[in-house]
Amino acid sequence: MDTGTHVVMGLGIGALATLDPAIAQDPITAQSVLIGALIGSQAPDFDTVLKLKNNAVYIRHHRGITHSIPAVLTWPIIISSGIMLFYPETNWLHLWLWTFLAVFIHVFVDIFNAYGTQAIRPFSNRWVALGVINIFDPFIFLLHIGGLILWYTGTNPGYTFLTIYGVIIFYYFWRIYEQRKVINAVKERIPAAIEIIVSPTISWSRWHIAVKSESNFYVARADGTTITVQDEFERVPVPKTPVLESAKEDPNLSAFLSFSPVYRWEIEEKEAGYEVRFIDLRYRNKGHYPFVAVVQMEDQLEITSSYTGWVYSEDTLRKKLDIALD
Repeated sequence: MDTGTHVVMGLGIGALATLDPAIAQDPITAQSVLIGALIGSQAPDFDTVLKLKNNAVYIRHHRGITHSIPAVLTWPIIISSGIMLFYPETNWLHLWLWTFLAVFIHVFVDIFNAYGTQAIRPFSNRWVALGVINIFDPFIFLLHIGGLILWYTGTNPGYTFLTIYGVIIFYYFWRIYEQRKVINAVKERIPAAIEIIVSPTISWSRWHIAVKSESNFYVARADGTTITVQDEFERVPVPKTPVLESAKEDPNLSAFLSFSPVYRWEIEEKEAGYEVRFIDLRYRNKGHYPFVAVVQMEDQLEITSSYTGWVYSEDTLRKKLDIALD
């Protein structure tokens, strides 16, 4: 989920914790738990600092090891121990339990969007992305805001957020049901489909769809269960040519390939060399595919410039490649 949603979820978990008698009867522990829940709800995303290095490192590692099983177990210990330095009278066990819940829920809800996480690492480095909830869901966010307002006006915070989380659990099951309807509609529309990747949008009824068949890629949109095919591409395997093998050594393209499950590729021969482009088909936006990896190289296959990330115009891409060249 987005940072704002994780923040309000942290506050919501802190409010829910007031149902715990050990917290309700101890103001110091209650304050510590609220701080722990807030930090715990953000901790797995501390790897966002990797973006300061470059996009390739960020794309390859974001939502990776910091969302893994060892991290989910380690973050609460680190956070709780740090808080205990300032609040030594706190009940450490209950602080750890509620901080752990905040970290766990962060990773758990991230599984349900289209980006996913490596949540089952170290058992597998596979990205788990269920594609049920948009990265920002107004319904979930506004439910939390409403609960926080009720808390501020004097309503019992524990029972308020117990009710809210009951509604959210029902909401998740409903979204899973709606996604299954969309997938079944895609199978009817494209019987040759062997893999269907569904990405939710901010609208409840609209979904982005990428489909693999044995011979083609299809890019489609669902409005309810009405499927509209927007693009169709021949599925051409990436050959082992010197140009492509050299391009795949580039960190930006390597990061792209580690993240993207469905893409097409193209090579353009330039006066002074080659430009290799890989295009993720999951994120079509107004006829444009904004998530790409581009590698430029000389005739001797020496890489001169590369970029991976989100670009919404060719001019912007050229500027980023020029910056990388410098």
